[in-house]
Amino acid sequence: MENDLPPRVVWFKKDLRVVDHEPLYTASRFGTVLCLYIYEPELYREPYFSSSHLQAVHQALTQLKRELQRLGADLLIQIGESVDVLEKLQKTTGFTELLSHQETGTGATYERDLAVGDWCKENGVHWREWRQQGVIRALRQRAGWANQWQEYMSEACLPAPKHLQGYKMKAWGQPKSARSLGLTQPTQSGAALTNESEAHRTLNDFLQVRGEGYQSGLSSPVSAFDSCSRLSHHFTYGTISLRKVFQATKSRQEELRRLKASRPGSNEWLRSISSFSQRLRWHCHFMQKLESEPEIEFQNMARSYDGLREANHDIEKFELWKRGETGYPLIDASMRCLQKTGWINFRMRAMLMSFASYHLWLHWRPTALHLAQEFLDFEPGIHFAQAQMQSGTTGINAIRIYSPSKQVVDHDPSGKFIKAYLPELEALPAAYLAHPQKMPKELQNRLGIRIGKDYPAPVVDETVAMAKARSKFYRVKRSPEAKKEAGEIYQRHGSRRSPHRSKATHP
Repeated sequence: MENDLPPRVVWFKKDLRVVDHEPLYTASRFGTVLCLYIYEPELYREPYFSSSHLQAVHQALTQLKRELQRLGADLLIQIGESVDVLEKLQKTTGFTELLSHQETGTGATYERDLAVGDWCKENGVHWREWRQQGVIRALRQRAGWANQWQEYMSEACLPAPKHLQGYKMKAWGQPKSARSLGLTQPTQSGAALTNESEAHRTLNDFLQVRGEGYQSGLSSPVSAFDSCSRLSHHFTYGTISLRKVFQATKSRQEELRRLKASRPGSNEWLRSISSFSQRLRWHCHFMQKLESEPEIEFQNMARSYDGLREANHDIEKFELWKRGETGYPLIDASMRCLQKTGWINFRMRAMLMSFASYHLWLHWRPTALHLAQEFLDFEPGIHFAQAQMQSGTTGINAIRIYSPSKQVVDHDPSGKFIKAYLPELEALPAAYLAHPQKMPKELQNRLGIRIGKDYPAPVVDETVAMAKARSKFYRVKRSPEAKKEAGEIYQRHGSRRSPHRSKATHP
């Protein structure tokens, strides 16, 4: 094996692509490149992890490895703690440059990066990191953040390298299955495919074919699977860059404006794509919260709410919610949809979290961890901030308690979505979709939908639970301490464009 000089090591983490990949592009211009991916067992032990996440990684790595080989290199796949892998690799190759993207991840990945940084300093390795989101590391204040985000997203996207001078090694390794790593098999049989070519296909399909109904269809689980972009899991694993999507969306907006100018009148396409473009910024707005305050993964953003729920965690209610057996059809269908596909639209995510936090009075941390396991597109920076927002513990957002029965009327009145995931309710008349328990006993028996036997009775009384939750929360929210803290939190995290508003953050 002959290598003239030590390689530059490009460390792939959650950026599994070759297009608009600045570390890879930079390394390709300056000599030999060694591309590296590390399976990190310590991350698999984290409570947010599931083997479905690993399956998405497997899919993305399979194509990434093939693309790198086509360009003249390969992907070295290793298993172990990152410092140990890098140390062994340095002894083998003598590398002194490590290139990667920054990561706004969990506490575990943050600690991992700190350890890698210390190792690099001790071993003469220059570690260069690039942004790949609109998140700003070491941000001092929120003022001006939106402009900085816009500037970054407007920078030219980088093409895939034309050629890579790959480092020569005997063994490179292959992407790992859950079974080969000693983990349980993924259970989400309907999960979307995750790789770079699929990401670009999905983007084009959304901007050219499906996106017209985005604004009107994103709230209902009946229409959202087609109307939403379905790019969120691609952002999570980095199979496409947010900058690439932003610029493609901007180009489509300009095309639609030209069409509107030549044919005046209503333009649903333009409204929808403009709305989607705005939500791309909100995606990073929420990630910035975790980057600036990592503690929100573990503790209430507003400490005034400490102790409100922690001592009241009802395991039985928690398990019913996890299994989709609460007796509220839209809650249960949404949870079972997640179990099968790993995806549900934003409003249903918010409803699931709200129901757990207010109706069932469960603390957000355990429920957020369960949803993280179910979400194929689990993005820590968005997920924990949203979990707290839907649970009322940010201190700066309005208390939103979703009524699961009203959501049925508003977003699935015919029961199309509910019956797709709750086949036991196939014969349920539309009049009883929101409240199956109100169906007369004689009709229950005739249809074979006996409440409490064929389908659960409601785990709580919706009206009573909502009233209790509001009373408890407003006692805290109106206190002088909570109001003072809310002002401080807004200075750290609030949007300067539209204070105290939130939008869907999973485009």
